[in-house]
Amino acid sequence: MADRNAPLILVDGSSYLYRAFHALPPLSNSAGEQTGAIYGVANMLRKLLADYEPTHIAVVFDAPGKTFRDELFEQYKANRPSMPEDLRPQVQPLKDIVRAMGLPLLEVTGVEADDVIGTLARRADADGWDVVISTGDKDMAQLVNQRITLLNTMSGKTLDVDGVMEKFGVPPERIIDYLALVGDTSDNIPGIPKVGAKTAAKWLGEYGDLDTIIEQAGSIKGKVGESFREHQDDLPLSRQLATILCDVELDVGPADLKRGEPDTGALRDHYRRFEFSNWLAQLEEASGEEAAPAADPVETRYSTVTDLEELDAWIARLQEAPLFAFDLETNSLDYMQADIVGFCFAIEPGEAIYVPVAHDYPGAPDQLHRDTVLERCRGLLEDASRPKLGQNLKYDMSVLARAGVTLRGVAHDTMLESYVLDSTATRHDMDSLALKYLGRSTIKFEDVAGKGAKQLTFNQVALEEATAYAAEDADVTLQLHQTLWPRLEGLERLAGVYREIEVPLVPVLSRMERTGVLVDRHLLGKQSRELAEKMQTIEKQAHDEAGGPFNLGSPRQIQEILFERQGLPVLQKTPKGQPSTAESVLQELADDYALPRLILEHRAMSKLKSTYTDKLPLMIDPDTGRVHTSYHQAVAATGRLSSSDPNLQNIPVRTTEGRRIRKAFIATPGYKLLAADYSQVELRIMAHLSGDAGLRKAFADGQDIHRATAAEVFGVDTTAVDDDQRRAAKAINFGLIYGMSAFGLARQIGVDRGQAQEYVDRYFERFSGVRQYMDRTRAQAHEQGYVETVFGRRLYLPEINARNAQRRQYAERTAINAPMQGTAADIIKRAMIRLDQWLRDEDPDVLMVMQVHDELVFEVPESQVEAVGEQVRKLMAGAAELDVPLDVDVGSGDNWEEAH
Repeated sequence: MADRNAPLILVDGSSYLYRAFHALPPLSNSAGEQTGAIYGVANMLRKLLADYEPTHIAVVFDAPGKTFRDELFEQYKANRPSMPEDLRPQVQPLKDIVRAMGLPLLEVTGVEADDVIGTLARRADADGWDVVISTGDKDMAQLVNQRITLLNTMSGKTLDVDGVMEKFGVPPERIIDYLALVGDTSDNIPGIPKVGAKTAAKWLGEYGDLDTIIEQAGSIKGKVGESFREHQDDLPLSRQLATILCDVELDVGPADLKRGEPDTGALRDHYRRFEFSNWLAQLEEASGEEAAPAADPVETRYSTVTDLEELDAWIARLQEAPLFAFDLETNSLDYMQADIVGFCFAIEPGEAIYVPVAHDYPGAPDQLHRDTVLERCRGLLEDASRPKLGQNLKYDMSVLARAGVTLRGVAHDTMLESYVLDSTATRHDMDSLALKYLGRSTIKFEDVAGKGAKQLTFNQVALEEATAYAAEDADVTLQLHQTLWPRLEGLERLAGVYREIEVPLVPVLSRMERTGVLVDRHLLGKQSRELAEKMQTIEKQAHDEAGGPFNLGSPRQIQEILFERQGLPVLQKTPKGQPSTAESVLQELADDYALPRLILEHRAMSKLKSTYTDKLPLMIDPDTGRVHTSYHQAVAATGRLSSSDPNLQNIPVRTTEGRRIRKAFIATPGYKLLAADYSQVELRIMAHLSGDAGLRKAFADGQDIHRATAAEVFGVDTTAVDDDQRRAAKAINFGLIYGMSAFGLARQIGVDRGQAQEYVDRYFERFSGVRQYMDRTRAQAHEQGYVETVFGRRLYLPEINARNAQRRQYAERTAINAPMQGTAADIIKRAMIRLDQWLRDEDPDVLMVMQVHDELVFEVPESQVEAVGEQVRKLMAGAAELDVPLDVDVGSGDNWEEAH
C-alpha cells in the first residue's frame, strides 16, 4: 500500500511554464537556445522535491488541441495570445527534464491540466491522502478542503481553507460562484460587467450562493444591479467554464503516481546542453563522476555523392580501411516496411559521405539508383572480413536483408558499447551518447524533418540538410567508438560480455524479428467480442450487487458502496482513518464478497481487451501475415531483453483469460510450436553464487526445490509437505531474491507478520549460505558501487550510498537481485547464439520465433518435434557451466499455450 504520510504533490506544469517565462529575464545558452522557462520550472521542481521528499507526484500539462470548454464557448481564451516564439522551443526539453527527474508527467486530450489535477486531488482525498497542488492559478482555490492545499512555489505562499477565505472573501465551495460573477479576462469568461471581487464576495456573503443571488436579482439596486439583470443569462455558461472537472476518466490513480528514480545520465546531458553548471556539478558530485568536457571541435568534411565514379573511389577506400562506420537512412522506423533512402559512410573523424538514392521531393537533384548502389556495395557489406561499425546496426541489418543484402562483419555497435560499459549511465541513443561522451549536440531528426502531423519522411528532406544530418550520424558514430571502445577494452570481463554475447546476438535478433510469429486474427477477434460481452455482463452484475449504476473505475464510489452502503469489513485504513480500496484489499474481500470480485474481474478484462485482443490484429504485417516484434538489447539495466510492438514480455499467463491470448500465437499448418523454458533459473543461479550446500544438494538431486525448502523451513520430511507449505516455501524462495520483507511475505501467504518473520529466520538458519551471499553482496555494492553477473556484466548502483534511506534500500535490493537476473539474461542470450548457429549449420526446417523471459519458442515440422526438442534442451542446458545443473522444460503444441 502507498505511503500516505507524505502528501501527494500535483504540479500545474502549464501554469508554471508561463509564469517562469514571464518572471525570469531572457536566459540562453552559448548556442543561443532560450532556457529561462526551463530553468524556472525545473528549479521550482527541485525545491518541491527537497522540501517535501514526496513518494507520489505528478506534473500535469495542458495537452495540445481543443478542450470541451472550446466546444461550449467558441470565444473561450480567445483573448489569450499564442505561445511566445521564445517559449515554444523550451516546452519539449522541459518535459524531457521532468521525465528524467523520475517524475510522472500527464497530458490528457480534451480537458485542461486543471481538470486532471482536480480529478486526481478528489480521488486522493477520498482515499485519505493529503494533497498539495503547486500552482499559481486562482481557479484551483475551488479544490481546497481540509486535506487539499495550494502552494505557490514561486512566492512560497500556501492556501488552505482559511487562506482562501482571507484572500477571496468566500470559502472554497463558493469559488466557482465567485469566478462566474467576476469573470476571467485571461480565459475570456464573461462574468457580470461592473461586478468586481469585492462586490462578488459581498453578495455571496449576504445571499449565500449564486442561485440565491439570481433569485433575488430584482432587489439589487443601482447600476450594478442593472448590469446583473442584463447579463444574468450568461451566468450558467460562466459557471460551467469556471468549474474544474473532478471526474475525468484517467488511466492512472494517485497510487500509480510513484516518484521514480532519476535518469542521471539524461539529466547530465540536459544540464550540459542548457549550461546549468551548478546543477551539473551537483549531479557529478553526487555520482562521484566527472563530466565529459566538450570535445575540441573536429573540422567536418561532409559530402553528397551522386556520381558513380566518386562512389567507386569511396568503396575502394572502404575496402582498405581497418574499420568504417555505416548507417542507412530510411523512410520508416518499421524495419519490415522501411525502404532505403540513402547510405552513410565514415572512415576518419570529421569526414563522411551521404549517398542519396530515393529523395523524391519536387525538384530533387538526380541521384544514383538504389539497386545500383546496393550492387556496388554488396561485396563490401557482405564481406565478413571487412569490420563494420554502427549505432543500432540490428535495424540496418534487417532493412538490408529485405533488400536482398546480408550484412556481415559487424565488429562494433556504439549503442551496445555504451550499454555494456554502464547500462545506467545514460540513454544509449546516439544523441545522448554524443552529448555525454563527446560534449557535442547533434542535429536532431526534427531539425530537418519537422514535428507532429506535418513531419516529413526522410525522402522528402532536401539533400543539403539530409547530408548534414546523415553524414553526421556516421561521423559521430565513429568518434563515439574511438571514445568508448578504449574504456571498454580496458575492462577485460566487460569486454568479453560485449564481444561474446551482445555483438554476436545482433544478427540472431535480426533474424528472429524478421521471421516473426503467426497469430490467429479470427481467434483474437472472437476473444475481443467475448471479453466485451463478459465485461458488460460483469458490469451489470456489479450494478445489481451495488443497488444501482456506478463507475467501476472510481475508488471514491467503490469506497462509498462497499463500506458505507454494504457495510463490508474494513480490512485496512488510510493514515487518515478512511477505509482503504487498494487492490490488495479488494482481492482479500473478493474471497468472501461478490462485488469486489466483480470489480477486479472487470478491470482485468478491460486491460486484456485494450492491450492484446484489440491491438494484436492491427500489428500483423501485410506482407508476411505475421507479427514482428522489436527486441531491445540496450533498455533493461540488468541485461534482460525487452520487446515492443508488441511487448511479448507482458502477455499475462496467470489467469484463464490471459492464457487464452497465448492460444492465438499459432504454428503454420504442418508445424508445431515448441517452447523451451529454463526451470527456476534464478534460484539455480542463487545456489551457484551463494555456494549454499543445502540449495546445491537439492538441485543436484533433482528435488522439487520448493518442496525441499518447505521441508527445511517447516521441519518435516519432504513426503509430508502439504500444498500450503509448498506455496509458502515458493513465496519465500522467490520473494527473498527480490528483496521481499517479512511484511510482504505475510500478506502474500496469509499469515501474520510474526509468523512470516519466523519462516524467514528459519530459512536463513537452514540456508545460511544465502544470508552470507546477501550480506557479502550488499557490502561489495557499497564499497565498489556495482555488482556483477557470473559472466562479468556490471550493474552500477548510483544510489547505493544515497542519504535517502528509501533509495538506498532499493539499491541494496537491486544489488542482491541483479546478479541473478543479469546472469539469467546472459545465459539465455548465450543459448540463443548457440541455437542460431546450430540452425544455420544444420539447416533444419526450424525457426526460432520468440524469446520471452527465460523461454524460447520455435516453429518446428510436426515430424521433427521430438528430435528438435532434445537438441534444444541440450544446447540450452549447456549454455553455462554452473555448480548446479541447468534444467530445461520442453513442450509442444498447435499454439503457444498448448506448448506449455
